[in-house]
Order: sequence, then C-alpha cells, then structure tokens
Amino acid sequence: MSQSENQSSANTLIKPDPVGFWEAFRFWLKLGFVSFGGPAGQIAIMHQELVEKRRWLSEKRFLHALNYCMLLPGPEAQQLATYIGWLMHRSWGGIVAGGLFVLPSLLILIGLSWIYLSFGHITGIAGVLYGIKPAVTAIVIFAAYRIGSRALKNGVLWTMAGLAFLAIFLFDTPFPLIVLAAAILGAISGKLAPQKFTVGGGHGSAKTSFDPALIDDNTPTPPHALFSWAGLVKVILVGLILWGGVIGFLCARYGWGGALTQMGWFFTKAALLTFGGAYAVLPYVYQGAVEHFQWLTPHQMIDGLALGETTPGPLIMVVTFVGFVAGWVKEIFGPDQLFLGGAIAATVVTYFTFLPSFIFILAGGPLVESTHGKLKFTAPLTGITAAVVGVILNLAVFFAWHVFWPQGFAGHFDTVSALISLCALLSLFRYKVGVIPVIAACGGAGLLFSFIKIWLAQQGVTV
Repeated sequence: MSQSENQSSANTLIKPDPVGFWEAFRFWLKLGFVSFGGPAGQIAIMHQELVEKRRWLSEKRFLHALNYCMLLPGPEAQQLATYIGWLMHRSWGGIVAGGLFVLPSLLILIGLSWIYLSFGHITGIAGVLYGIKPAVTAIVIFAAYRIGSRALKNGVLWTMAGLAFLAIFLFDTPFPLIVLAAAILGAISGKLAPQKFTVGGGHGSAKTSFDPALIDDNTPTPPHALFSWAGLVKVILVGLILWGGVIGFLCARYGWGGALTQMGWFFTKAALLTFGGAYAVLPYVYQGAVEHFQWLTPHQMIDGLALGETTPGPLIMVVTFVGFVAGWVKEIFGPDQLFLGGAIAATVVTYFTFLPSFIFILAGGPLVESTHGKLKFTAPLTGITAAVVGVILNLAVFFAWHVFWPQGFAGHFDTVSALISLCALLSLFRYKVGVIPVIAACGGAGLLFSFIKIWLAQQGVTV
C-alpha cells in the first residue's frame, strides 16, 4: 500500500469534528422539507445522512434508539429525530429536531387545506384528487402487506390480525378496545407460547461496519443523558404543565364541549394509541372525527390522507388537515374568519398529537441509554402489532369502498378509479416505485381524465 493510501486510510479512521447546535439546526430544518416516503423512507434518509455520510452516531446507537421509538405510540421517525437531537444537544436539541420534523408539514398542510376548501371544486384540483384517491387506496393495501409480511411470522399472530380485522369490520369495535385486547392476548399467549412472540422489529441488526462516529458504539453516554429520578420527574411535570395549561385555557375560554377543547382531548387520546404508525390510528381518527363529532365527511377524510401522502413529515400529519377542516366547517371564530379558525384548529390538533412524543423521548431516553444493547420487544406489543395489521386492512377496505363505489354499492362501480388503483398497486409491488412518484403519476392521470370527461361531455358523450 502506498504512503498516500496509508494516509487516506488513516484519515477515514478519524472521528468527525463535534457538531454545533446551529449546524444540527440547519440539518433538521432541511430534513423537515425532504422527509417524504413515510416512516421507512424517513428512517432511511436519517440513516444515510447521520450514520453513513455525516457519522454523527454509529449504526448500533442508531438502531438502539430506533428500537425504543418502535415500542412507543406515535410517529417513530419523528421520535427518532427527537432522540438523536436530544442525545447530541440536550433537551433543546431534541425539541428543535422533533419540531422541525413537523413544522414544514404543518405550514404546507394549512396552505393546501385552505386551497382544498376554497377551490376544491375547480376542475383541475378535483381531477388531481380524483386520481390520488385510488392511489392512496393502493398505498394502504401495500402498507398492510409490508407490515404484515414483517410482523406476522406464525399462525398465532395471523389469527390475532384476522380477529382484529373482523372486530372492527363487522362489529365496529373501537380501536382502543382492540389495542387493549391485543395487548392482553399477547401477554397471556407470550407466557404460554413465548417462541411465538419473539418477533423482531424488522429493521435488521447492526452488521454493517462504518468509520468511527461522533457518538460511537463505545462512546460514554453524555452527562445530560444519564438517568436520574429528578430528571424524570422534571420532564413529566413540564409535560403535564404544557398539556394541562393549554387544555385548561381552551376549557376556560370555550368550555369543555367547545370544538377546540374536544379536539385537544380527542387527539391526545389518539396520540397515545398510535401503535403501529399512522395507518393504525386512522380508523380511530375516522370513528371520532367523521362519525362521532362529524368534523368532516368520509370523502374529505380520504382527500386529507391523499394530501398527507404528498407532503413531507409523518403521515399522521393528516390530523392537521382534519383540524383545519373542522375549524373551518364549524366556523369556530365566525363565518368571516374561516381561515383563522382552520389554522388555529390545525395548530391545536398538531400540538396535542405530538406533545406526548416529546415527553416519551425526553423522559424515557435516559432509561434507554442505561439499557444500551438490552432493549427487546415484549409479547404485549407484538400482539398489538399483529392486531394493527388487521386494522390497516380494514382501512384499505374502507377506502376501496368509498373510492370505487362513490354512491355506495347501489350506485355505479368507478372503473377508472379501479384501474388507477390497480396500476398503483402494480407499481408499488412489482416495480418498487416510490410513494411520491406513484402519487404524482396518479394525480396526473386523474387530471387528464377530468379534461377528457369535459371534452366528451362537450361532444355529447356521457362517461
């Protein structure tokens, strides 16, 4: 080996320079605008940037943090960003990382929601949404397949998924009850047949070797990340104040039955039930927002998911759209301030949806660091994951029903929507096309079809 090659090899073994707060701030801001592709895509982006390219932390430390986030309710990619930001730059680092992961999507969705409610009837926008809806149906089916293929490793777990599907499809069982039943079944079955509940998280193990990282495998835990009872109590108290202060203000200002107060309470519960990601909690959001509170219609819910799929950030950001539509439709600040009502409602919903995630990371992070290399999935959570697959499948059936039979089963079958959905499925399964290109192509197809319909109508042909 030549001297220059020896020098090059030695240089690669040097740890990267310490990362300042503002350098990290710029990265998290950039990530907030490019975090497309759902949790898998977002986690892949962070792994490539932070582990492989920038070497801010090692593969094992990255996966250790990810495994903890997988155990929590809430958006795991956003929680992972919060965890890494906290590990590197204390609590404010975590708040900035997690906040910037969400903020761009919040602002974009407020703007898109306003356009949707103000101009959604315009042919071009309606045409794009017409094409995106069947694409979303295909994406949800693909999500059920992807999660199921990873989580359902034996007949017991398949049975639990099937029972969850039947419970919500046939009996409209509330999602929280399904989660509770799955956890209890998992705990009992885990004792009777533990070998059936030793399913991994599906993210692999740290087998790839990279150059030394700033926070490496054997880097001591930073002092601020060490566990202490005083620190745990402090985080919990601050979290309760941030939650109770806002919900108390809303209750005092608008009453417990006020729309904003009920949004805060409902989405707090939703945030604590998002085991398995956004697709798993959407049926619960649908039950509450559409059926119980009637904040929006079933078709608006599907449109909201379509918009959520096309924006960066966690998919659970669809709740921002739900909040905006609710604030607009309910005219919470009067008919002359529809945008303000929608924007405030969207912000309130987003705040209460993501606040628990910050508390989970800042409170639980020190415990996780103290168990480095020892964290495992438990039987109850494995049971919940299995049930989540059945719930997602039910969501796919719900979307297919409303998209392919827009007037109900008594009405006509929308052949064009079915063909768009079939093409989207083929792209996802067979050709491994990303979610964003599929959404864009289907939106373009919907737009083209809408103009073809107009032209045919002008020729006297009914489609």
